[in-house]
Amino acid sequence: MKKVIIWGTMCLMAMAVFTQFGCDKNKDDDSTETSGAGGTDITQAEYVDLGLPSGTKWKITNEINPNDTCNFFSYDEALAKFGSGLPTKEQLEELKSDCQWTWDKAKKGYEVVGSNGKSIFLPAAGYRDCNGRVYIFSYNGYYWSSTPRDSVVAWHLCFNLSGVYVTSSNLCRGCSVRLVKNP
Repeated sequence: MKKVIIWGTMCLMAMAVFTQFGCDKNKDDDSTETSGAGGTDITQAEYVDLGLPSGTKWKITNEINPNDTCNFFSYDEALAKFGSGLPTKEQLEELKSDCQWTWDKAKKGYEVVGSNGKSIFLPAAGYRDCNGRVYIFSYNGYYWSSTPRDSVVAWHLCFNLSGVYVTSSNLCRGCSVRLVKNP
């Protein structure tokens, strides 16, 4: 019985450490300007060619959701608002496998460098569960694709300190959105 109580206490402590119940909208918001390859300024409307085999270009910043303090979108919101601008599951897999991913401890996210040396930064903004709670802010990132897996879940990019994955989540979950420009 003592082991069960200790294990339960440890789990609750871990949840407290990795749970965030609010978002600082400006903390990871690079929507104003950022520096691109060669130190030139890039506005939020621009896309980066990472030298991917498909020719897909990735937007330099995440999308802003004025109706959500964390800038998350449910799958249906993202699909309705951005449609074909959302990456497909295949484009997420290509980004995962054909780029070099380096965790930036100071900025809390991944620097994603393509074969041509150009890069994008994906902040670890966490996610919102279907009950409205925000989790793992600054440690995990979740980005929707346009590809449903079935009528209940859709594919998304998920990353944390130990790796990058393409997996699926419930459609009501709130995730970040990074748009693509198709060739």
